[in-house]
Amino acid sequence: MKPAPFTYHRPASLAEALTLLLRHGPAAKPLAGGQSLGPMLNMRLARPAHLVDLNDLIELDSLRVTEDTLEVGALTRHHRLANAPEVQRSLPLLGAAAASIGHYTIRQRGTIGGSLAHADPAAQLPLIAVTLGATLVISGPDGSREIAAADFLQSIMTVDLRDGELITAVRFPLPVGDLWAYEAFSRRHGDFALVSVALSFSRDAEGKIVALRLGLGGVDTVPLRLPEIEARGQGRLADENTIRDLAIATATAIAPEDSEQVPAVYRRELAETLVVRAFKAAVNREEGA
Repeated sequence: MKPAPFTYHRPASLAEALTLLLRHGPAAKPLAGGQSLGPMLNMRLARPAHLVDLNDLIELDSLRVTEDTLEVGALTRHHRLANAPEVQRSLPLLGAAAASIGHYTIRQRGTIGGSLAHADPAAQLPLIAVTLGATLVISGPDGSREIAAADFLQSIMTVDLRDGELITAVRFPLPVGDLWAYEAFSRRHGDFALVSVALSFSRDAEGKIVALRLGLGGVDTVPLRLPEIEARGQGRLADENTIRDLAIATATAIAPEDSEQVPAVYRRELAETLVVRAFKAAVNREEGA
């Protein structure tokens, strides 16, 4: 199938792009990497009258590290996130999640802004943004505003993005825990995960867990951060008993949708297994195993 007819625009500046999006309102769709929008156009699940191609806005393809922030421009490709030295040094969890997205060709085109705006609850980058407490910078006709990723992602493919607005950057707070892991399970390589787990923490001088952050994807209409489980793990040794207790508590805390294709009990079992794997991977990374 071919897309429905549309008028193609390729703005040369952010201001021009915002003007076009405001002028055409809901009839316009921004195009970044096109890895989600392209198939939707071809299947006519999306029928915009105007397509606004953002790919000349090279100023939005950027990485900037400060003392307390990693700022990622909205047009930064997954491949760059997965391989950039500044990401590997300051936020390797983000790099690992980006490296797991789809296939190589998808990572070459897909963008962090596009992934967040598309808001698939099983996608990697929305999960990392929520787990690490990222802030989105959004530009529009009234200037710029900032919003927490957890507030921006409202439901399946539903976000707090108004007419004439674009995500322009994502800011991840630094530092984060020096122990981290991303674990996911999908039926086939390259598919969205049925369940995914993002984990970050440190250990104090006595080996006890501090600054724990735990997030799950694929178990609700948005990625979930689990503050109750984080609090449960604070100050405990990351040993077998603690890891198993936190994994069971995680599986109990979530309420995934039940379906014939993927029963809720199966997702809960996956969540429990993946939390165990994530903690063990993080500890093994520190110990060089």
